[in-house]
This record gives sequence, structure tokens and C-alpha cells, in this order.
Amino acid sequence: MRIGPYHLKNNLIVAPMAGVTDRPFRMLCKSLGAGMAVSEMVASNSLLYGSHKTRRRANHDGEVDPISVQIVGTDPKMLALAAQYNVDEGAQIIDINMGCPAKKICNVMAGSALLQNEILVARILEAVVGAVAVPVTLKIRTGWDKSNRNAVGIAQIAEKSGIQALAIHGRTRACAYTGDAEYDTIAAVKASVAIPVIANGDISTPEKACYVLKKTGADAVMIGRAAQGRPWLFREIEHYIKTGTHLPPPKIDEVSRVLLGHVHELYAFYGDYTGLRVARKHISWYTRGLVGSALFRHQMNQLESSAEQLMAIHNFFDEQLQHDAPLPFFEKKQDVQESRSVTV
Repeated sequence: MRIGPYHLKNNLIVAPMAGVTDRPFRMLCKSLGAGMAVSEMVASNSLLYGSHKTRRRANHDGEVDPISVQIVGTDPKMLALAAQYNVDEGAQIIDINMGCPAKKICNVMAGSALLQNEILVARILEAVVGAVAVPVTLKIRTGWDKSNRNAVGIAQIAEKSGIQALAIHGRTRACAYTGDAEYDTIAAVKASVAIPVIANGDISTPEKACYVLKKTGADAVMIGRAAQGRPWLFREIEHYIKTGTHLPPPKIDEVSRVLLGHVHELYAFYGDYTGLRVARKHISWYTRGLVGSALFRHQMNQLESSAEQLMAIHNFFDEQLQHDAPLPFFEKKQDVQESRSVTV
């Protein structure tokens, strides 16, 4: 898988997820097998450039190449400036969000709402591609609704505009995350353009990743919610693609080590106060399905210090080791229901 000058180590990509794909999560997934990870979306409003949140999202210190940053907005000039800003801050690939289905994004005609205006799509893509010297990629859905599936047309506009890779979530904006992903539509998009196409949607197991690659002809797969609490999913898929065999699932002690390492990185990145609160959802994802996890999550969410949170994690996993608890496997639907993040 190649995007511009960047040759990815494999064709497994972490989907941009608002509130999830911060630098600690991206670095963790890359260390566990992902070939690339796209940042959570960064607003194109220049008034926000100096804000603490935007500065933090533009922090790529120590991150493995390539560094891909997603921008969101509706105005071509503002998006072009946002692309320049993020390149100056270290972005090596700029990704444009035209796939987010969230109401607060679509209500301002950003994200997947842009799929309704192909003329504006072309203006945005041309403006951003012309503004930076790095590769520009695009994330879309299959269309606005089932009566207006225009992914093939958008893909052709993207290719003509100089977009160097296209990721497509196999649902319309109206479908949100319900129903089955439309792999036939992704296959049609792949057949219509020469640029790399990345398939996204409902990829939660090594077998499903292989199926989607074969079904769509896509160059890569993009995985979002299935990796929450399961960042080792990328190494499992990579191994299965290469060998046709399964890696053994991680043991409880490894899950504990990965979680604790992740939590410490969140404290370092956000500071103790915010890091504690960001960590809560990740702790919930890592521990779901384990013995006593519901009570543990409830109690953990009441804790107000990082020391208490760490002690609670240690105690919980000590109990799991005593019970020799097996690591649960989660099907896609359960993961979707338990997730509150927005895949963009």
C-alpha cells in the first residue's frame, strides 16, 4: 500500500474516530500492527488554531511515519489554510472528512453532508491539493441516502482533483451505522478509479478483513470501532493475511500491560485530570465481557485520581488472573452498541 511517497508496512489502517484516535491511541495501534493511523478530525476554523484542543491534536511528537491528519469544514479557502497549518505542524498526509454522519457536523454542511454538492466537493479538493506539497486523501460514504448513492461520481471527481487515496465507509449518511456495509458499492468505486481505495465498515475479524479485500478489490482496509479495547486486532489480521492461520488471543496479563501502558500515555499526553477521564472509556472497552467488569466499570467511573484509577486496574486484573479468565471475543454488533465514539 502506497500513498504518495509513503510505502506503508501493510494495508491495515486505523480509522479516524472523534475522541479516540489521539496520539496515544494511534501510536499504540501502529506498535501492534497498523500500517497507518488517521488522526481525529481537526476543525478548519482558523480561530481555533491557538486553542489547547487544536494544539494537542496537532501534536505528533514521537509518532511513527506517516502522520495523517484529518481536517473538516465546508469552505475551500479555510480548508486549504487548515491543510497548510497542519503540514507546518508535522502532518505528512492530509485527509479530508466527507464521511462523518454526526448531526452537529452535517448541520453545518460539513462531513458527509458535502456529498450532496458535487461542485463544492470539487472546489474543496482542488483547493486543498493545490495548497500543500504532501499527499491529500479523502474519506467518504456511499452517498447521502439510499436514493442518492454517488460514491462512484465523487471518487472520479477526487481522482481528477489529485486525491491520492480514497477511503469509503460502506454506508450512506442516512444509514449511520445500521444495516450491513455495502461492499458492492465499494467494489464499484474501486473499478471506477486508478487511485488506491480503502474499504471501511464492519471489519472486526481477520476473516472479515480478508473477505472484504477479496469482495471489493480494495487496496486496504480501515478499522475503527472494532479496535477499541482490541488494538492487537491489527497484528491478528496481518498474521492471518500472511499465513491463513490465527495468532493466539492475548492473555490476560498482556491485556493488563497494554491497558496500563495506554493509560499512562494518556496521563502524560492530557495531564492527570483530563487523562483520567479520557482513560475511562478505554478501560471500559478493554475490560468488557470479563468477569465482574460491569461492577468494575461503575466503580472505576467514580474515581477522581489517577492513583486510584491505576490501583483499581491492578486489582481488577489480579482477580482475573486468579480466575484464569479467558479473553472474550466480541462480534461486530456488540462492539457497535457499546461504542459511543463517532467514526469519521
